[in-house]
Amino acid sequence: MRAVTWHGKRDVRVDTVPDPRIQDPTDVIVKITSSGICGSDLHLYEVLGPFLDEGDILGHEPMGVVAEVGPEVTEVAVGDRVVVPFNVSCGTCFMCGQGLQSQCETTQVRSQGTGASLFGYTKLYGQVPGGQAEYLRVPFGNTLPIKVPEGPADDRFVYLSDVLPTAWQAVAYADVPKGGSLTVLGLGPIGAMAARIARHQGVAKVIGVDLVPERLERARRDGVEVIDLRQHRKDLTDAVRALTDGRGSDSVIDAVGMEAHGSPAGKVAHQAVGLLPDALAAPFMKAAGVDRLGALHAAIDLVRRGGTISLSGVYGGMADPMPMLTLFDKQVQLRMGQANVWRWVPEILPLLVDGDPLGVDDFATHRVSLEEAPKAYETFQQKQDGMIKTLLRP
Repeated sequence: MRAVTWHGKRDVRVDTVPDPRIQDPTDVIVKITSSGICGSDLHLYEVLGPFLDEGDILGHEPMGVVAEVGPEVTEVAVGDRVVVPFNVSCGTCFMCGQGLQSQCETTQVRSQGTGASLFGYTKLYGQVPGGQAEYLRVPFGNTLPIKVPEGPADDRFVYLSDVLPTAWQAVAYADVPKGGSLTVLGLGPIGAMAARIARHQGVAKVIGVDLVPERLERARRDGVEVIDLRQHRKDLTDAVRALTDGRGSDSVIDAVGMEAHGSPAGKVAHQAVGLLPDALAAPFMKAAGVDRLGALHAAIDLVRRGGTISLSGVYGGMADPMPMLTLFDKQVQLRMGQANVWRWVPEILPLLVDGDPLGVDDFATHRVSLEEAPKAYETFQQKQDGMIKTLLRP
């Protein structure tokens, strides 16, 4: 089969690799029909190379049609249309029972001290082959795949794999009070969808912050009050307070993460690690890694006293300097974590079956063939051509 594979920093290729096969009696093989490129994939493209091997298959936002099932699979059948969550979770352990599929005890990567395995996402999370490919082996075939109906195009359902539950959880964790305000930092796929979900759920004031013109304009069309970071980099806090009765936002979602603009120290640290051999870089990042914390520090400034910060952007540093005095003094609540996909599916799926209130049908800005993936990664990383969300069609 053909698959998107990692070969080095800013070097992804489409290679011919062995087809996946049934390994356990509850496995299924899914023929992929759509697979997204995620903002988190750019961390692999740019920063997390020490935790990848050449030839690793990328991608964690796939859907498709069941092509083969193991002998103990009873809940899906060949021909069923399914979305594959990015968490590799068993659905039956204690953590899954708590709605914490991202902490699944069956697939936790204990050798790395991390939570549930993820499709296509480094040795830190199990080095499981990803879904930017023609076929994907999916374990836990009775509990992991999300069956979706025939009819609407893939765009209606594919975001159940990551974008929708991640954004939904971000809004839930933000815990915006009735009549309150929410500021979303970063209007990429997760931030843009979080803003839409907040609007759908009736949040009174949604403010979006970004510096990419196409992202700002798209959010403005969605009814979001936008702030252009290019114009307000030095007075962003004042700009948000001017929209929130002078106090700051009741809640803030950081949808940017470790590669925020305007974080020079973190940028230098990332570049320095990139110069080290993997054998040295990996343990260094795990013990002393420093993120670019511009977005997180901005969130701490923007949130009002007693407010809530919700982190959906990925951070990976172990030595990040945190302004604990400010967090404590402002009595800030902080919630974060990988999205627990199945926790939110019962709330989201009915919205996709009965119409399209979240605008998923036209959420993708680009749809390209699998063979065009390397160019799409480059364009996305450079924030060019108005690219916000890309779907690959194997």
